[in-house]
Order: sequence, then C-alpha cells, then structure tokens
Amino acid sequence: MALVVQKFGGTSVANGERMREVADHVRRTRARGDDVVLVVSAMGKETDELLRLANEVSKTQPGREMDMLITAGERKAIALMCMALHDMGIPADSFTGSQAGFLTDTNHRNAKILQVRPDRVRATVDAGRVAVVAGAQGVSTSNDVTFLGRGGSDTTAVALAHGLGADACELYTDVSGVFTTDPRVCETARKIPRISFDELLEMTAVGCPKPVMRSVEVARAYGVPLHVRSAFTWEPGTWVVKEVPDMEKAIISAVVPDTSQAKVTITGVPDKPGIAAELFRALADANVNVDMIVQNVSDHGVTDISFTVPREHLVAATTITSDMAAHIGAQKVATDDSIGRVSVVGAGMASNPGVAATMFETLSNTGVNIEMISTSAIRISCVIAEVDVDRATVALHDAFELGQG
Repeated sequence: MALVVQKFGGTSVANGERMREVADHVRRTRARGDDVVLVVSAMGKETDELLRLANEVSKTQPGREMDMLITAGERKAIALMCMALHDMGIPADSFTGSQAGFLTDTNHRNAKILQVRPDRVRATVDAGRVAVVAGAQGVSTSNDVTFLGRGGSDTTAVALAHGLGADACELYTDVSGVFTTDPRVCETARKIPRISFDELLEMTAVGCPKPVMRSVEVARAYGVPLHVRSAFTWEPGTWVVKEVPDMEKAIISAVVPDTSQAKVTITGVPDKPGIAAELFRALADANVNVDMIVQNVSDHGVTDISFTVPREHLVAATTITSDMAAHIGAQKVATDDSIGRVSVVGAGMASNPGVAATMFETLSNTGVNIEMISTSAIRISCVIAEVDVDRATVALHDAFELGQG
C-alpha cells in the first residue's frame, strides 16, 4: 500500500462534473490499495473573479484582507470535493491550510512555508479516510490567513507529500506532462517521460509554466518523487526524478520560450564599488524579481547595466531604478517590454561541447538577433525580440532534433 498526494488545479475542478470525475479517480486509486491525500485549487477562474471584485470595491486592498478573500476559493472547492467523494461512498474530511498544519511567514499575497505539521491529515488517512486539503494557503506566525501566491497549490502538495512521507506526489493539470517545448508553438513537441529535478528547475526558472518553480525547488530539496500528468486523459505523464540514467539522457531536453519578461537599462552608471549592490538591494527590498543581468565594460569611468524583470514588476522596477539613477548620478533609464527569451536546457550539455555554438548559429541562420545571454551548467538563455520567439523556438527544437523520440 502506498500513500499518494494528488493535486488538482482549477481547470481540473472547474465544475460539478469535473469534481465528480476527480472523485471517481480517487475511488479507483483507493481500489488498487493506495491511500490518498487530495490537494485542490479554487474552481476554474474563481480566483480571477475574487480579484475582480476586490478591484471593484477597493484601491488600497490591504494584504491581510486580500489573503482572506483569495483563499475563500480553495475553501469552497474542498467542501464541494468532499461532498462529491461522500456521494461515491468515500469517507473524506476537508482541511484549510491552517488546519492541515501549514505555518508561513507574514508576507501576504506571496507567503513562504516555514513548517508543515500535518498531524490532523495523518490521523484522517490512518482512519481510512481521504484528506482534502485547500491549496496555496496557510497561517502566518502572526496567526493570520496567508496566500502562497499563484500556483501555490503545487507547492502545498509537494510540501505535504514531504511532511507525510508520501510515496509520490502527482500533479494533475490541463497538460499531459512536461514537453520538449510548448506544443502550441511547435507541432513536433514531444512529451518527456523522465526528467531530472535540476533540468525541470531550470525550465521553470526561464518560463515553463507548469509545475510552479517553488514546488520543484521543494521537491528537489527533499527528494519528493513528482509525476506531472493530465487530469483529463489520466494517461501517464512525466516523472521528475533525482537523475535520469545516462542511457536515457539527451544532450538537450527542452527548448523553453518565454514572453513574460521586460528589460530595464540604466546608462552612464559610475563604475565604482557598491553601486550595483545599492541598486539591486533596493529592487530586492521592493520584492522585484530580477533575472538576467548584464553589465558592460567600463568606458571613461561609467558603464551600462541591463536586467530583466517580470512585466508585472516593470513599473516598480522603473520607479526604483529612476530614483536610483538620480541618486548615483547615472544618465538615464530606458525600458523595453517587447522582448522575449528562448532557452535550451539539458543536463547532457555539461559534458558535450558545441551546444552554445549550435544555438547561436541556429538563431543567426534564422535571422534572430541576440540582445542578452545568460548561462548555467545546464542552460543557455538568450533575450531576443518578442516577435522572434516562436520561430526561434521551432528552429532550435529542430536543430537539436527534439522532435525525434
């Protein structure tokens, strides 16, 4: 007998029919002898609707009240899911994040998990019942309800799997696994049967939307086996493991397109110690997530610094950088929200030379200009024009022969 944590996202529980299908899947999992803990997100576009209502009534939107509002969607979903399970003769109990033992920091709208104490969930499972846990929420050290942020249900499921010592964590979503690239962009995209934590972590860091990067970080840190799979076809998906055997390891595992970034450039920056530290500390204190950073060679005592941020952080980043430019005597700040990024990821590139050359040659032959480059041991990312992202993705996918199974 195994203990399995199964997480279902908003599209998977969007209505009563979908919930009954999930309940039937839980019934079949239990029929094979496994215990189940269920983690569910808010139904469909419920969170978007709650945010719309908040925008209608408030411009201030205090973080504490926003978290109380947003987490209501998951509480509604767990109660309905338990009702669907009971209708199938499956005993089940619902738990909010705090009842399930999730202790978080005090950062509203994007809280971090500090500890999981799943005693009540464990007792429910030991009693032969299904525990249905609200995703993306907890209780802070100040005893307030907190929201883990968009996609936080993935992180809830992985953290709960670790806390319970589960045999696997299954993340059910609207895609059938992790693909070699976005199948909407490239028709030869292929589902990857097994991928390493390191590779998936790099993919999520540069734009792969599912699963959420924080969940992969937790799974990697604690060795939680992940299975990313479809909630609509129930077919086997992608297993995420510590390391893929050498015989199965491809040089490049995936090409990841991303059009969610914007670029900020501050020119004429005095080239002296402490300037970059001051700039990026100010951005960090404002919770602006900086990704790629490029600093030019100093010329006559000044330099240019360019960096990328999520587009939703662009206004804050521009304001902070402009204030900093005036403070340090830099020349000006320029922004560009029409950039994109394309990345190649693969653990095999660490021992295979020529990946960078192939990538740059392919982009050149496709007529794509590179604006910025960033690398790690298993990833190369290039900032390019947004309009070039799709054709660059297809060209790289073909160049590295990822469509061949």
